Amino acid sequence: MSEYGGKASGPPQNRVPRSRLEDYAEMTAPPREPSEGRPRPPAPEPAAARADVAAPAPPDVAAPSPAPTADGPEAEARRRWFADLLEEFRQTAVLVPLGDGPGPDSERGLLTSDLNGVRFILAFSDEQALSRYALARGEYHREWAYQTILGARLLDVAVPAAGVPCGVALDCADGPDGAVFPPVRGVVPDEVAVDREQGGAW
Repeated sequence: MSEYGGKASGPPQNRVPRSRLEDYAEMTAPPREPSEGRPRPPAPEPAAARADVAAPAPPDVAAPSPAPTADGPEAEARRRWFADLLEEFRQTAVLVPLGDGPGPDSERGLLTSDLNGVRFILAFSDEQALSRYALARGEYHREWAYQTILGARLLDVAVPAAGVPCGVALDCADGPDGAVFPPVRGVVPDEVAVDREQGGAW
């Protein structure tokens, strides 16, 4: 993954906070256990608890496994879970480090990372999450300048300004407690969604 600052946001605010993350290193706990972090996707429902599943076949008969469908109850539960997560992110102010490259109006751009032809703006829930990212990179001794930006502004303004397929990665150093908001319809504006011609949705 290559990381740099690109033109992925509006002009930075006049006062840019700077965080010396070494100060947070000792108080930074490891990433939360999945049970303590943001809600996890719903687990598949046990077959025994579902009324629409046929009774188990006799031991000497192999019961075929039902193929998952895009319209099944498990898929619908995951869609609802992601919709709630997206709405929470849109209403939350997050920390977005500044990269080294230029942004609009010759200001520093936001920190981004490219993966498989898609650019992701890196955002963090708080300074401890940013500190874990800095620790993972071995760069917690230096100061990190960042902006505090509402999630909705990142998706509705910064993503279209990138000029390339672009989404947002939240708390990318926290493994399963992180989240990815890809550049698809329903997440970013339709005109910059990669699936706009197919009419797809998440």
